[in-house]
Amino acid sequence: MGSTMTGGVVRFFLACALCAAFAGCANKPRPPLYLWETFPKLQYDALLRAGVPPLEQVAILEAQAEKARATGAALPPGFRAHLGMLKLAGGDADRARELWLAEKTVFPESAPYMDQLLRRLDAPAKKDNPA
Repeated sequence: MGSTMTGGVVRFFLACALCAAFAGCANKPRPPLYLWETFPKLQYDALLRAGVPPLEQVAILEAQAEKARATGAALPPGFRAHLGMLKLAGGDADRARELWLAEKTVFPESAPYMDQLLRRLDAPAKKDNPA
């Protein structure tokens, strides 16, 4: 009887240890890959030409970019491209170019579209100076 009781206790503790080991292997929730925040809503509103005015969007997105830098989070795909469009709309073509080049670097799959935007940005300069 003593050995049966001891065997039961050992099996019980073995089962508990096994459960604890499996619980330790459970996947912990991962933080999001990108810091999305208000970006999708702002982008949608901009496409509808509704909602937050472009200059206010720039301020919101720049604050989000700063928060991402401070926390080590990544900016989502299209973020730099959209901010570049807003910068261009505000007359800052140089900053738009920087943002589009950065988008192309971080997300190489965006290269065809970013190259198209960059060509369009350069096109007026070629028309004005037909050298």
